[in-house]
Amino acid sequence: MSYNNILNSLGPCGINCSKCFAFKNGAIKKLSSELKENLGDFNVYAERFVDLLDEPVFKKYPDFKEMLNHFSNIECKGCRNDDCKLFQDCNVKQCSKDNSVDFCFQCEEFPCKKHGFDKHLEKRWLSIQNRMNELGVEGYYNQIKDLSRY
Repeated sequence: MSYNNILNSLGPCGINCSKCFAFKNGAIKKLSSELKENLGDFNVYAERFVDLLDEPVFKKYPDFKEMLNHFSNIECKGCRNDDCKLFQDCNVKQCSKDNSVDFCFQCEEFPCKKHGFDKHLEKRWLSIQNRMNELGVEGYYNQIKDLSRY
């Protein structure tokens, strides 16, 4: 994959936007939409299956359907093309623009505290950036492209 295509998949923080549940062209949205379509009006059956099949798990179908609707209606274009839908305090996109870098590890100020992440995400961000620096952007992308984001 070309460097420019990799940039469309990875945010400046290095997290794979294309694997995010909020990514409009991602597998999670596609599969959720397909499942929603295939289930059709299953809620009628879910109600019946509680007693008919003696399966109390079907009582939870409305919650499942709500999540499925959420996943299938997301429209994020990725961090480089849209505002982040998950991390409202993220400053990485603007910082990378201000410092004219594609990824944080390419900045002379890296590592810094400007990112706006909580401790968990900061740890993940540092790990990703160090790995990208070690393997190169293409090498890192090839290593993670088929892995789940979560």
